[in-house]
Amino acid sequence: MSIEHWSTVDAPIDEVFAWHGRPGALPRLLPPWLPGRVQREATSLADGRAALALPGGQAWVAQHDPRGFEAGRAFVDERVDDGLRTAALAAIRWRHEHRFAPDGAGTRVHDRIETPIGSRALRPMLVYRHRQLADDLAAHATTRSRRLRIAVTGASGLIGSQLCAFLTTGGHEVVRLVRRGPAEGERRWDPDAPAPDLLEGLDAIVHLAGASIFGRFGPEHRRRVRESRIEPTRRLAELAATSGLSAFVSASGIGAYGAARGEELLTESSAAGDDFLARVVVDWESATAPAAAAGVRTVQIRTGLVQSPRGGMLMVLRPIYLAGGGGPLGGGRHWQSWIDFDDLLDVYLRAIVDERLSGPVNAVAPEPVRQRELARTLGQVLRRPALLPTPSLAPAALLGQQGARELALADPRVAPTKLLALGHRFRRPALEESLRHQLGRMRDAGR
Repeated sequence: MSIEHWSTVDAPIDEVFAWHGRPGALPRLLPPWLPGRVQREATSLADGRAALALPGGQAWVAQHDPRGFEAGRAFVDERVDDGLRTAALAAIRWRHEHRFAPDGAGTRVHDRIETPIGSRALRPMLVYRHRQLADDLAAHATTRSRRLRIAVTGASGLIGSQLCAFLTTGGHEVVRLVRRGPAEGERRWDPDAPAPDLLEGLDAIVHLAGASIFGRFGPEHRRRVRESRIEPTRRLAELAATSGLSAFVSASGIGAYGAARGEELLTESSAAGDDFLARVVVDWESATAPAAAAGVRTVQIRTGLVQSPRGGMLMVLRPIYLAGGGGPLGGGRHWQSWIDFDDLLDVYLRAIVDERLSGPVNAVAPEPVRQRELARTLGQVLRRPALLPTPSLAPAALLGQQGARELALADPRVAPTKLLALGHRFRRPALEESLRHQLGRMRDAGR
């Protein structure tokens, strides 16, 4: 049995083929709704070997076949056995041909897979991969810059790992700042006392590290959230001030505006809130001041609710809705200022390379929705009812009263004013479109 899928990408064939051979291509193409993670990427499209770690200690191992390799035109990978860790997959045959041909000013990308796995499971994966390829190339084309060397903290997290892959497939070099012993492409970073030469030879830094804000808002959790952000950021900013960087980009959050702002449309110039998270974010952003004072362009990415089934709210809600237990939360009237996962990566890229961008930037989709609309849309995409109301007592039991108020029931209605003023292109500005892409429920999965 075989399945084929093709599309035309608006990029020259040499760039499309090169994209597939760069580090990060496999993580960018792995659908987020599938189990497993990238354990190893192939070092060569001609004869390299890649591996995906699967649940239960199993692995999917793919060997590139040199007989199917044509430089700039085609490559082939096949599933192979590799001892006990692939034993459960021994009966599955898989041969995947990737072919590329000029198509006007663009490139025709053609996939053909020979496998007993049915097209119903494979078609959404192929549609997703082709969209990711086209959108990633378009994002890099619209923010074209010279090849940069970019440091990233928090590189192993959900956002950091995909941002690194996105940057390297775009031709940039990423240096991961890690707290353990460094491997190739890494430097050891001590948040309490960063080495004086930590940022030497780099063009920019993206600072993502910080303890998760999700948890019960007791004294220890609040201390961890605050202390993992303020002083480590300040020390990095002081180092950046003397390291010749062109950009210091720091994570931040729309929690800056506070949990209860009613119908006010919040822009980057709106006043900050006065609850716990708002005060943390204000101090977190202020910690970048040493870099800004030294003339380094600094950007704080105020991130909304990120739509990805691998983390955040969507990871929690998806199994509940699939089980038929979804519905509006806490009455469903509060605003949800959200952003598609890949749109967030585009915002970080723009923050790194676009000299017009500085200060706080609202990383949210152009149209926030009320929570009941998010519930209805998620139920529609998953083809499940979304009728069971969830009282506010439920998140309070998990997060505590303060956590429920400042996270689950927070009500900021936020606009991406700075991004819109620059003509920034959102990949998926509509909630349904984002959920369909991230969950593999696209309407155009037939060809």
